[in-house]
Amino acid sequence: MKVKIVKKILLMVLLLTLCLGSGADAQRSKRKPKARTQRVVKKKKRKVRIRKPAPKPTIHENPFLLCEDTCEHVHGIDLSHYQGEVFWEAVGENTRMAFVYLKATEGSDRVDERYERNIEMAHRHGLKVGSYHFFRPKTDLLGQLRNFKEQCLPSEQDLVPMLDVESTGGMGVEQFCDSLHKFLFLMENAYHQRPLIYTGRNFYNKYLQGEVDDYRLMIAMYTDEEPELADGHDICLWQYTCRGRINGVSGYVDKSRFMGRHGLREIRFHH
Repeated sequence: MKVKIVKKILLMVLLLTLCLGSGADAQRSKRKPKARTQRVVKKKKRKVRIRKPAPKPTIHENPFLLCEDTCEHVHGIDLSHYQGEVFWEAVGENTRMAFVYLKATEGSDRVDERYERNIEMAHRHGLKVGSYHFFRPKTDLLGQLRNFKEQCLPSEQDLVPMLDVESTGGMGVEQFCDSLHKFLFLMENAYHQRPLIYTGRNFYNKYLQGEVDDYRLMIAMYTDEEPELADGHDICLWQYTCRGRINGVSGYVDKSRFMGRHGLREIRFHH
C-alpha cells in the first residue's frame, strides 16, 4: 500500500515538472530575441592624390613647338647658306612669319652663295626682307663695306641693314670698339640710316655696354626668359632659338620676334 502511494506521488511530481517546463518554454518562445548590436566600422578615407600635369615642353626642348602659335608678337627668321635649299612657297604660306633677314656677306670677300636666290624668292612670296653682314673687326673696313654694298642693294631692301657682331677678332676691347664704330659710321653714310646690330647677350655685356647706345639691337639668347642687358639697354628684337622648325626649311632655323611694343615699322628701310 505504501509503495503504491509513493509511486503516485512520484508520478504527480513528474507530471508537475513536465507542465512547468513546457510553460516556461512557451514563455521563452514569446519573448523577442534581443537584436544584435552592429559594430560601426569607420572606413578610412583614402587620400586622393591629384597628379599635377607634366610641365609643357618649351621650344628649346621641343623644336616642333612653335612660339609664334602661342603669342601675339611679330615673328621672323634668319637664313643663310647653312639652311641649304629653301622651299619658299611653304615659307610664304606661314602667315605668322612676317620678315626674314638674309646673310649677304662676311668680311671683305665672302658672299653667301644662296643670297641672290633667297632674296628674290622671299620677295616673290610676300616676306619683308632685310640683309646682314658678318663683321670681321680686323679686316679692312672699306673692303667690307664695298663687299656688302655690292650685294645689299637699297632697291631690294624692306628692312634696314643688320650688322652681325659676334667676335672681337682677338683685338683688345678699345681697339675692337674703335673698329666697330668706324664701320657703323661707314654703313650709316652708305645707306642713310642706322643699321640694326645683332649680337649675343653675353657678348654685349662683356664688350658693348655704353658703345652702341644709339642703335637698335637684336639680341640672341636661347632661354625661356626674355633677355635683359646688364646696362638696361632697350632690346628691339630677340632671337629666341637657333633650333626652330618651319615648313619649307629641312633643318634648324633661327627664329626671332619683336620685344614689347616694338614692330616692323621701326626697322623699315627708308628709300
